[in-house]
Amino acid sequence: MILSGLEIAKKVQEGNEIIIRPFVPEKVGPNSYDLHLADTLVVYQDEILDMKKPGGTKEIVIPKEGLVLQPGKLYLGRTVEYTETYGYVPMLEGRSSMGRLGISIHITAGFGDVGFKGFWTLEIHCLHPVRIYAGERVCQIYYHKIEGEYEAYKGKYQDNKGIQASMKYKDG
Repeated sequence: MILSGLEIAKKVQEGNEIIIRPFVPEKVGPNSYDLHLADTLVVYQDEILDMKKPGGTKEIVIPKEGLVLQPGKLYLGRTVEYTETYGYVPMLEGRSSMGRLGISIHITAGFGDVGFKGFWTLEIHCLHPVRIYAGERVCQIYYHKIEGEYEAYKGKYQDNKGIQASMKYKDG
């Protein structure tokens, strides 16, 4: 079962199962809530990434006039919104308007975990050069009801404050 937009808004207002900060009622859709791109991106500096080692990264601030993304490059971004979810599985998808510009918002990490708390790291790439802007609605979050007992997520990406590069090397 996927929650309707009205149910998402109700759960956010109740404040104990779904938390979205900031929450703007006008960003509620029929069955999702729109999330926005923060003003900073991270790119890897290493030519070859090694999954058993932390990668070197560099921050890029998106200027007011926008930033042109280049094809074949991975940009890590994050949502403006902080979320917490209990009793539901959060899912993230790009907005169709972004897809129609050839921009993907995630590669494989659109599936969240029940109990996740933090900002969403976005895995952004594009098919041809395109200018992006901070603060734009770039993706949407929606929620599946979880059945049965569960243990809340306690992984390495929990309680993040900013953009998180891969921590695959911590898997052991």
